[in-house]
Amino acid sequence: MDNKRLLTIILAAAVALNLQAFPVLASENDDPEFGGEWNPGLQLNGYIWDSVAKDFIRADPSMPSTDPNEYKYELQCHLGGGDFDTPCLTRQLECKDGPDGEDGIPVTWLSRPRGVPGAVWAHHSGPTCLYDAKPEDLLPRIAAEIQRQFQSLPVNPGTVAAQPSPHTLRGAETNFYAEAGEQQFDVTMFGQQVHIVATPVQYTWNYGDGTVFGPQPSMGGPLPQDRWGEKTRTSHAYGTTGDYQVVLTTTFQGTYSVNAGPPLPIPGQGQFSAPPQTISVWRSLTRNYADDCNANTQGQGCPGAPR
Repeated sequence: MDNKRLLTIILAAAVALNLQAFPVLASENDDPEFGGEWNPGLQLNGYIWDSVAKDFIRADPSMPSTDPNEYKYELQCHLGGGDFDTPCLTRQLECKDGPDGEDGIPVTWLSRPRGVPGAVWAHHSGPTCLYDAKPEDLLPRIAAEIQRQFQSLPVNPGTVAAQPSPHTLRGAETNFYAEAGEQQFDVTMFGQQVHIVATPVQYTWNYGDGTVFGPQPSMGGPLPQDRWGEKTRTSHAYGTTGDYQVVLTTTFQGTYSVNAGPPLPIPGQGQFSAPPQTISVWRSLTRNYADDCNANTQGQGCPGAPR
C-alpha cells in the first residue's frame, strides 16, 4: 500500500472517530480517550436514553435487567488518544454499500462486568461494520420496536406428542410432551441488520377438557412403551370419553444483536401456540368367558369366534 492511500485511511478513520465521539452503549460518564464528550446511547438491558430527560429510563419497569455486562464500541485499529495501529489499518475491514447504500465504519465491541469497581473493558466481538452515522440514535428505536418484532416472527412453537396416540383410555395417564427448539432469525430494522435468537423456556398445556397446566419449565419427554400409563410431569388422565383438542403454548425468551454486536436480552417474552392435536379417549371393557379356545375355537371371546 502506498503512503498516499495509507494517509487517506488514517485521515478517514480520524474523521469518523471525531464524528462518532465514541458512543457508549451503557450508562457511562467517563471522559473519552479521544476528544469530545460521551454521546450516550441505549443501555441495552431494558433501558432507553430519554433525550428530553437527559437520563436513562426503563423500557419496562416490570422487567429488571438481567445482563451482567455493559458494552461499548470503538473504531477498529484505534489505540487510544489520537493513535492508530498502522499495520492494522492496512487490513482494516471495509464497510461498503450498507443496507441504505451508505458506507459504514469498522468497529470492535468491548464489554465489562456491570457495577464492578475497577472492571476493565475487554474485547467482546468484532471487528464488524456499523452502517449509520449516528447509530446511538437508532438503538433506542430498535429496543422500543424489538419486542413487537419478536412477537410477530414466524417462531415455530413446537409440536405435541402423546403416548399412546391418537387413541388413549379413559382414566389412564396419557403422556404428553413437547418437541421445540431454539430458532434464529435475521431481520432489518431501520436499515440495520438485527440477529434474533428465540429460546423456549416455558410450556402451557391445554388438554381440551377444561384442564390447563402451566406455564411451567418442563417440556416432558417420551417413555418406553412398557411404561405407558405412568404418571409424568406433563401427563393427563381424562375422566370421560370423546375427542379432545390439545393445544401447546410455548413461551420464548429472546436475544438480539445489531450489526453483529453483542447479544442483548429482549424485554419480556413471546408466546406462540401450536396447532391443536386431536386425542381420542376410549373406554375399555372387561369380560370373562368360560370357553377354552383350544378346545372350542368358536367359543365366545376366542379369536376365531363370530362377533
